[in-house]
Amino acid sequence: MTANDLMTSHGVAVLLCGPDGRKLGGGETALDLIGDAMGCQAEVVAVPVDRVADEFFTLRSGVAGDVVQKFANYRIRLVIVGDITARVAGSDALRDFVREANRGGQVWFVTDRTELERRLTPA
Repeated sequence: MTANDLMTSHGVAVLLCGPDGRKLGGGETALDLIGDAMGCQAEVVAVPVDRVADEFFTLRSGVAGDVVQKFANYRIRLVIVGDITARVAGSDALRDFVREANRGGQVWFVTDRTELERRLTPA
């Protein structure tokens, strides 16, 4: 996989971020990914959990809120791909955030690409 790949799943263009690159750690890096998505007309940006800064998962830092707000402003969906079981187990607030995010359509936390594709399947 290159740094970023574009795939289409169920008619939805998804920018798949590669494992290498800047960590998603605030508004600036969010805007960089949003710009990449807009450049290839992607509706969804899928970021591997290894490319998400630790501060994102510490909700009181405000990083997650900043990132999510940027993606919402530009109407591009954000998907964090990977296992966050240990992080969720250590934080009730994060567990609640992930649960609520996964109920909506703006931000999802999925374990792998297969789950992402399943979530993109029309109802």
